Parts: sequence; C-alpha cells; structure tokens
Amino acid sequence: MTECIALLRGINVGRAKRVAMADLRDLFVDLGHENVRTLVNSGNVLFRCSRPNTAKLALAVRNGIIDTCGFSVAVTVLTTTNLATIVRENPLLDVAVDPSKHLVGFVAQPSSLVRLRPLMQESWEPDALAIGSHAAYLWCAAGVIDSKLSQAFARRAGETVTSRNWTTVLKLLAASKTPS
Repeated sequence: MTECIALLRGINVGRAKRVAMADLRDLFVDLGHENVRTLVNSGNVLFRCSRPNTAKLALAVRNGIIDTCGFSVAVTVLTTTNLATIVRENPLLDVAVDPSKHLVGFVAQPSSLVRLRPLMQESWEPDALAIGSHAAYLWCAAGVIDSKLSQAFARRAGETVTSRNWTTVLKLLAASKTPS
C-alpha cells in the first residue's frame, strides 16, 4: 500500500463548494482506499491505496465529488515520496521566515509549471518566487492576500495549481509518516 495525499482546490472557502470532512472521508473509503483521514477543513486527504496512479486517482476523486456534491473541483494527488521531495527541494527557506506567508503551489503534472516560468522574469521584491521540478514556491512578505505576486500567480496558474501554506505542507508530511 502506498501513502497518498489528495489536495482539493477551493473547497470550504467561503460559502461555495462546501464538503463535510466526514463525507469526504466516506467518499475515499467508497473509492476503495484505506486509512483515510483529513487534515484541516480545506480539502487535504491522506489515504493508502494499492495502485498509486495519481492521475487516475485524481480523476476518480473529482468524479466522486461531482456525483456526491454536485460540483466540480480540481484535485491533485501525490505520494508521500513526492511530498517529501517537494519539501526537501524548497529553495526559499532562507527568506521565508513566516510559514503562513510562504506558499507551495502543487500541480498534477510538472508540465503545468512551464506556464508559470514567465513570472520568474519579473521582480517581486520583497516577495519571492521559485519554480522547482514538482512545485512552485512563493514568499509573500506582507501577506498572501495583499501580495501582487500571489495575485499574478493565481491568475496565471488558473485551475492547474492548488496552494497550501508551509505550515499545512509540513503537517501533511508529518501526518503521512504517522502510522494510524
């Protein structure tokens, strides 16, 4: 069995696209996954599966949400190994001093990062942007909401990227390594 993490984009933000975490866990169990648990109320699901084809897993979860909730969400699935690599490769740890202002942009396909590369040609100081092999990293010095970088990043990324702050990323990594 492989430990995986599903990141659902944009659920339980405001009043739209509400999903109870118990219902989300039930959906994953119904899809045949084991040791299903959620982390915070924003669409982070840890689970074990026998065949970790992340694209097929993401599609099955997306279709399950459509069937049970009546709306569509973008889903990114990665393995614990993928997450550990993303954490290890983070090039912004020297400048990102507040984990709530430090974001990781997760993509289902690394090729989705190509469309973000033009942002690297602009100066975002005091913010910072780095694009790794499997994720994008943002440092928003004055906060995520007011950051011109985070706004430009969101426009350019569209539905292809879902972001989590560094605190959540580290919690996901720790939870994925904790036996249940």
